[in-house]
Amino acid sequence: MSAQLFLLCNNIGSRATTPCYRTNLRLIKLSRNIKNLLKVPTRTPIKSKSALSSTLHPSLSLENTNESQVVDEMVTQEKMGEIELLEESWREIQGCNNWEGLLKPMNPILRGEIIRYGEFAQACYDAFDYDPFSKYCGTCKYQGAHFFEKLDMADQGYQISRYLYATSNINLPNFFQKSKMSSVWSTHANWMGYVAVATDEKEIKRLGRRDIVVAWRGTVTYLEWIHDLKDILHPACFSDDHSIKIESGFFDLYTKKEHNCKYCSFSAREQVLAEIKRLVERYKDDELSITITGHSLGAALAILSAYDIAEMKVNIKREECNSVMMSTIPITVFSFSGPRVGNLKFKERCDELGIKVLRVVNVHDKVPNVPGLIANEKFQYQKYIEDVISFPWSYAHVGIELCLDHTQSPFLKPTHDFGCLHNLEALLHLVDGFQGKNERFHLANKRDIALINKNCDFLKDEYGVPPQWRQDENKGMVRSEDGRWVLPERPRMEAHPPDTAQYLEQVLNRLNRRDRPPLEEPL
Repeated sequence: MSAQLFLLCNNIGSRATTPCYRTNLRLIKLSRNIKNLLKVPTRTPIKSKSALSSTLHPSLSLENTNESQVVDEMVTQEKMGEIELLEESWREIQGCNNWEGLLKPMNPILRGEIIRYGEFAQACYDAFDYDPFSKYCGTCKYQGAHFFEKLDMADQGYQISRYLYATSNINLPNFFQKSKMSSVWSTHANWMGYVAVATDEKEIKRLGRRDIVVAWRGTVTYLEWIHDLKDILHPACFSDDHSIKIESGFFDLYTKKEHNCKYCSFSAREQVLAEIKRLVERYKDDELSITITGHSLGAALAILSAYDIAEMKVNIKREECNSVMMSTIPITVFSFSGPRVGNLKFKERCDELGIKVLRVVNVHDKVPNVPGLIANEKFQYQKYIEDVISFPWSYAHVGIELCLDHTQSPFLKPTHDFGCLHNLEALLHLVDGFQGKNERFHLANKRDIALINKNCDFLKDEYGVPPQWRQDENKGMVRSEDGRWVLPERPRMEAHPPDTAQYLEQVLNRLNRRDRPPLEEPL
């Protein structure tokens, strides 16, 4: 392979440093298309043979090294160039143009961000206590201050801002985990996820803004909660338009509270609205983004909470310079294997509010097909039956779909196990390997394939990874001073920050919602 081929691809890539980002994308895509034809890695920017030699490690040059060493070095530098581009391109990566031209073939920066936000959602599973023989069943295993450290995610550059809880006293009995012990941490609550914010300066610079993340928990072990869905639509009641409707089970999970439980004295809705308001106020001078993620039922909550934040105008920021100005903080949802959430009116309103949703699904997974088996976005006359005859079981997906196929991965065994087809780690594996339609499956980020079997049995046996391998050492049991094995006491979790009611009140007062159904007053 000649040096001229390297220079051809890289000279094209070098033009990607021009100020116009749309031009940058076209040039980068052109260089990558040439790369695919020539099978040559590219990077940006390089303009000459001498420039190429100067960017390589001192031990390498086009004259004195073999071809493979140069290729490896250029691949490394390509990744470095892509990382630098995120600072400039984050709005497009977050979907400002609905990911046009970024999905097929998969943009490498976007691929990394999809996986990163998927890991934020996966953290909800890894931190959740599922053990029915623990009095802490249904809560998070880790204190917020040590959350990312315990999950080997300390290098993400984020800190937990608050945990989110929901009452289990609603009509989704198969979703919640409850302890079999007589003495428990809460008889009514389940831990539902968290709000986190980018605090590391290097990470903020890499991202090009300070990012606020909301991650919602789904279900990792079984899918029986799907059978609890009644397909009954409930008015969202977050605006004056009561034709905007969402599935009743999702509505109850998001809005219900339990006065006798300190963890559920505020609904999940009130918790997330108050916390986003607080963070927007705290970082009002920073460039901000709000990114919401979740898997399975958590993906439904992600879309629902994104709509709520936008509808309640919590993402509107006051900027005082020479005069008071209002700016809108972009809201993006990275949804993984999520069901439909609301009707067509709900979908249209999300579009009007500028909410960007990227739905990542396995084509063989059944969960994204419900509810709305009869009338959905694929039905030609959906708008008619919804507007004219008020058909009560009409649902529509929101956003852009990235549809993947597990049968394309050479690492996965053939299966009809719905749990495997719905698994989040397996889906992130597919994101890593997807190169485009009819393209060979290739792990671009070399994500560890052992993660696939963390909570399922999907990886081919030849790789020697046991199924369902992730568990706490000794299931959390420790040896006491007298030699007995016991489950240790955990520090008590903070229920709600003391200023929750204050910021919730600000959200309500800001809209002057006297003619709208008010949120139930917290205790």
